Amino acid sequence: MRLALVLALLAAPHLVLAAEIENPLQPSEAWDDLRSSIIGTDDEPPIDPAILLLDAPKRADNPALVPVHITQPPGAPAITGLALVVDGNPAPVAAEFTFGKALMPLDFEVRVRVDSYSDLRAVATLADGRKVMAGRFVKASGGCAAPAGKSMDDMRATMGQMKFRRTEEDGRHIGTLMIRHPNFSGLQRDQVTLLTIPAEFIQTLEVTQDGAELFTMNAGISISEDPVFRFGWSPGDAPVKIHAQDTEGRVWDQSF
Repeated sequence: MRLALVLALLAAPHLVLAAEIENPLQPSEAWDDLRSSIIGTDDEPPIDPAILLLDAPKRADNPALVPVHITQPPGAPAITGLALVVDGNPAPVAAEFTFGKALMPLDFEVRVRVDSYSDLRAVATLADGRKVMAGRFVKASGGCAAPAGKSMDDMRATMGQMKFRRTEEDGRHIGTLMIRHPNFSGLQRDQVTLLTIPAEFIQTLEVTQDGAELFTMNAGISISEDPVFRFGWSPGDAPVKIHAQDTEGRVWDQSF
């Protein structure tokens, strides 16, 4: 029994390493074409797990709701901005984020649509201007055109409603924010009329506490329906304020 326990402990780091490289980034012609326009240079950002990590499923259960978890190890240099890119999507930049100091080291999760087997990558900008990248190759298809999960009447009736849950974990707050919005991609069809539904999605999101930025998002069509954001941040006592605006100019503000 004692020998088995020792062997299991010795094997654990190798099991973790195998899990980390189970679905690494693949060579991508799409990324080769996109790189310069997205990050402003033809130079490939280094992949450095000591600074940035990204976890996503090897094969997604639902291509319209693919979870993406972006983290940093303790002591990693601060990130000021991040582009989340799905190479094979019609609009590859799912969102661009900025982060306040309270979110460092980063522990951030969001759900995206994936339209075809594709690399899914995060390109982060550090405080000193350097860029670093992390990513996974995800097997999923059809996410951008997948039908909405609710009827049009239900979606309109609840649009803009928010829920926020806060827990504690290892001395940090862990917040989970959900916003009701269909986030139509422009590639979906109304299941009754069979007509294409025009793109209509939350475009900007600002999350603050006591006047300080926690994070902001400028998004495209690839963020999922009823988007959910999970994030860790340094404790603060003031209310968390949410400001969201969609492509139709609707604005929602709420404080938790």
